[in-house]
Amino acid sequence: MHFKLLIALVEDDKTDKVMAAARESGATGCTVINQARGEGIQKTKTFFGLSFETQRDMLLFLVEEHLSRNILEKIAEVGEFEATPGTGIAFQIDVEDAVGVTRQVKELESTVEEEI
Repeated sequence: MHFKLLIALVEDDKTDKVMAAARESGATGCTVINQARGEGIQKTKTFFGLSFETQRDMLLFLVEEHLSRNILEKIAEVGEFEATPGTGIAFQIDVEDAVGVTRQVKELESTVEEEI
């Protein structure tokens, strides 16, 4: 079984919605890294050195490759990435190998067979 790593940077108030949508689309879990920050095309405005930007969370999903595109699209939809600039981004990268996922593989086997 081959995996993809989906990485989503989302506004912290959308984290729970994005995680729920990913799980409904086939993700078996998520790692959340709180208080990520970044900068897009437009620099964030500051007031006496304090930033007005909202906090972001980094969500990491290790998902089966046949399910990854659907999960990625669902994350983008729920996170409103295309509807509102600056709300977040998500992308996927190939995973060469993974350990500690035996239980997920057993649960995903029937789901992936249905997708193929």
